[in-house]
Amino acid sequence: MQPDSGGVVTVTNLAEFFRDTLRGVLAEQGTAVEEQTEHYVVDMLTLFARAERLHESAPDGGGLKPLALMLSDALEAAGAAEREQALRRLGDVSLFMAGFFARGLSRRRGAARMFAELAAKFRLLVDALGEIGDAAYVYTQRDVLRLYEIWLKTGSVRARGLLRRLGVEPAPVALRAH
Repeated sequence: MQPDSGGVVTVTNLAEFFRDTLRGVLAEQGTAVEEQTEHYVVDMLTLFARAERLHESAPDGGGLKPLALMLSDALEAAGAAEREQALRRLGDVSLFMAGFFARGLSRRRGAARMFAELAAKFRLLVDALGEIGDAAYVYTQRDVLRLYEIWLKTGSVRARGLLRRLGVEPAPVALRAH
């Protein structure tokens, strides 16, 4: 890569550029990430290097769909695969926007403290937003089973609470030795 006279960096392979740059920044920070995480971030950066890939979901055809609408889409998804895809997009766009536009966000009064709290309480806020989405949702037997499996695997307080509200008292399954 060579900067030309206009300050533009010319690269022959965008993914390699992002990978090398990410590795350099992480090394400077003294931060290590798994290879799979690095690959994921590089793929996301490469994808969003084309503006139409970032803005593809805008309801009016222009701009970027608000994150709140992306969350709404995820919560209203018909199936697990669609919900997972919508949540992944929401996470990718959130990471990208927060990373590339942090200066503009942090200039706003109190933004740094707010973002620190959002980071510290992320899981709790995800659960709170899930509760909001769950308020209008009608659970099927399959949903109840899925919630039970989530509770068994993660011990999620939210999943346990939902199960109890649905009339199911979660209890761990004892495995029998053969």
